[in-house]
Amino acid sequence: MRYVRMCAMALALFIGESTMAQEDSVFSAVWWNVENLFDTRDDPHTNDDEFTPQGDMHWTRRKLQAKLQGIAKTLAMADLPDVVGLAEVENSYVLRELCQGTPLARAGYRYVHRNSPDRRGIDCALLYRTDRFRVLKDSVVRVSDSAEGFFTRDILVVEGVTAQGDTVSLVLNHWPSKRGGDEAEAHRMAIADTLRRLMNELHAEHPEGAVIAMGDMNSTADEAPMAVGMGFGDDSTNADGIRNLTWRLPREWGSHKFQGQWDYIDQVLLLAGEGWMVGDLKLLRYDHLLTDEKNKPGMRPRRTNQGPRYEGGLSDHLPLRLRLRRRR
Repeated sequence: MRYVRMCAMALALFIGESTMAQEDSVFSAVWWNVENLFDTRDDPHTNDDEFTPQGDMHWTRRKLQAKLQGIAKTLAMADLPDVVGLAEVENSYVLRELCQGTPLARAGYRYVHRNSPDRRGIDCALLYRTDRFRVLKDSVVRVSDSAEGFFTRDILVVEGVTAQGDTVSLVLNHWPSKRGGDEAEAHRMAIADTLRRLMNELHAEHPEGAVIAMGDMNSTADEAPMAVGMGFGDDSTNADGIRNLTWRLPREWGSHKFQGQWDYIDQVLLLAGEGWMVGDLKLLRYDHLLTDEKNKPGMRPRRTNQGPRYEGGLSDHLPLRLRLRRRR
């Protein structure tokens, strides 16, 4: 409880300062895979048994509340972005607790969420500040293949307008992992092709607006789903004008660390009309998100659970923050 109270106090202090900091920014977005943001109840329709008080993770309301407060604190430190794309969210309950049961409620966040056919019951979701972004419509693009028994997270699409009246389409992704070899790679290549076509369709509908695709792609920029499926090759911009903004980030770090190696498997893509400028894309490396790498040099993300052991962190991924500006 002491940790929760400290997070709440810190967030309250940040809110006043961060609201002023946003006045010069046309649009800001954060992407974050928050690693297993589950409630504590067993859903009989999904494989979530380990995230219950009796499950392997001994997942309790106290642990859930500490995680929610920590996420809220992190978003406050990121200047309360206009929108936040999330991966590995179980349901609307945890999103409601995050938006209304933490000091984020003072910033007026709401959420968009749709259940996907993922067997563990984890989905993508969007948080948005009602004073900075007005949602016009939301939809999902199903990329599972039920005929093959392949079920994964849907692509979540949210279209809206900024406080300045500009159209922004947000496309949130959580691609399947590499587990499964060639079959998994084929699915990820197909999803990449779907995303490329989707971004072009949204841009054709609103050519003066911006299409931002964010996600845990489970692929680095030089791997086939991005290099071939999205058509980037070894460049940061493909033939359609879609830019992979993650190319700008320092290579000594990454959004995820596996076997001692940092990589950017979380990526931010942009297809925008004339007048849009990238203020910056930043990897958020706040101290509370990191811990020392055991038996290896350097740091790693501080996870909520390391196997069944409770580590008390927030995620095995680091968040990315994008700031876009619009020339007038």
